[in-house]
Amino acid sequence: MPSHLRAPRLVATDLDGTLLRSDGTVSPRTRAALLAAERAGIEVVFVTARPPRWLHDVRDVVGRHGVAICANGAAVVDVRADVVLAERAMDRGVVSTLVARVRDRLPGTRFAVERRAGILAEQGFVGPHPLPVGAPVVDRLEAALDDATYKLLARRPGGDPGAFLRDVAAVLGPDAVLADSGAVGLAEVTGPGVTKASTLATWAEQRGLGPDDVWAFGDAPNDLPMLAWAGVSFAVGNAHPDVAGAADRRCATNDDDGVAEQLEGALGLLDEGRGQAASAR
Repeated sequence: MPSHLRAPRLVATDLDGTLLRSDGTVSPRTRAALLAAERAGIEVVFVTARPPRWLHDVRDVVGRHGVAICANGAAVVDVRADVVLAERAMDRGVVSTLVARVRDRLPGTRFAVERRAGILAEQGFVGPHPLPVGAPVVDRLEAALDDATYKLLARRPGGDPGAFLRDVAAVLGPDAVLADSGAVGLAEVTGPGVTKASTLATWAEQRGLGPDDVWAFGDAPNDLPMLAWAGVSFAVGNAHPDVAGAADRRCATNDDDGVAEQLEGALGLLDEGRGQAASAR
């Protein structure tokens, strides 16, 4: 790792496709690197598109602070306590309006929402993962909404998945944020201004940290705002071409422990800096 890089005070990393291996596990090397970084005083925060209900399997590696930023920035969760600490949710009126606009312009679209209470889906909605047992399924989403929607999900069977995402973005305009986390043809919609970057910036500021203190890692287009905000950004080797082109640096793939390798490098920079400081005394 080039010596002119400064060790971060905070590392923000996506999970799926970035920190986690393709089978969804945390490798032994990554576990060791996360623990070593924390012991050295480098905080690591997970910043993910996952809803709160999908964070249980990273509970043991979430760090001393226990926090993950999830649902593309719509919620900040204490993973170990299973408590939402902060949320930037959409109310039922906002979601109903967005759904009505997409239904009108893109007939055949089916919807679901990730909420504080869990997922709610329409008949015919097919997500990237099976619905959990007992999840409510309704004919029309609008009839069952509450005031704590983190993400509106939309998918339309058939057609060009990329064109569908572009069409949804055009229909919604500035009234919502459409994110692409890599699930083919799945539009993930949060409220205006709600991104991984904006929530991470607030969380960091509350700890006296700014962009220059942060290294960020990602693989998918929904990571782009976070990578643009961070002082140093890394695209893993398996990243979407847009992410690879936008990031400051590249690292190894998720399956080759790219984030862990960079954390090890950060620890080396930290040791180097401490050695230089000791020599100067």
